[in-house]
Amino acid sequence: MIEAAIFDIGNVLLRFNYSIAIERLRLINALRELPENEPLVQAQRELESGRMSREGFLAQAMLAFGHTESEEMFLEVWSDIFYPNWPMVEFARALAPHMPLYLLSNISCIHHDYIFRKYEFFSLFRDGAFSYQLGCLKPDPLIYQKALDRFHLQPHQVVLFDDIAENVAAARACGWTALEYDYHHHTDFLRQVQALGLTFAQAAATSSSS
Repeated sequence: MIEAAIFDIGNVLLRFNYSIAIERLRLINALRELPENEPLVQAQRELESGRMSREGFLAQAMLAFGHTESEEMFLEVWSDIFYPNWPMVEFARALAPHMPLYLLSNISCIHHDYIFRKYEFFSLFRDGAFSYQLGCLKPDPLIYQKALDRFHLQPHQVVLFDDIAENVAAARACGWTALEYDYHHHTDFLRQVQALGLTFAQAAATSSSS
């Protein structure tokens, strides 16, 4: 029996666009060309996995952009790339009275701290399992087990909402119920939730669609 819902963050609760930060940093630092993308992507992934420190990432990223302004400015620009996916936020808000909500996300310490300061709706969630704290990334099976241990839940008790097919497949392989979410097709997602036979689904879907 499903007793808890676990939400991914990126492109589920929050949409994001790294190109916003990259272009702003290019303009701030008067760059004619953008820095090489792959080292930045790799550094961000290392930060999200907990294998790189916040200080190490900032040193590498600021050097890549030739950033001579303050670290605080860089952090603000690097983090100001998110905007709420309101249909999913309202779905979570409608769901919260019916069952506990949790978060499971590949995310860095920098972005975690930023979004929790900025968006009050994260108070809807009882707890979160975050890659930078756990030392592993979805779809590694270990992160799913660590999340369950943290939340004191069993695989058959949870449903996961995630936007990446590989992450959904990995969760299912671990015995979870999991739905792949596409913000372009929120209504289809609501139908899938109702098809699970959950008693809250109709009320939550009605609230989210209104």
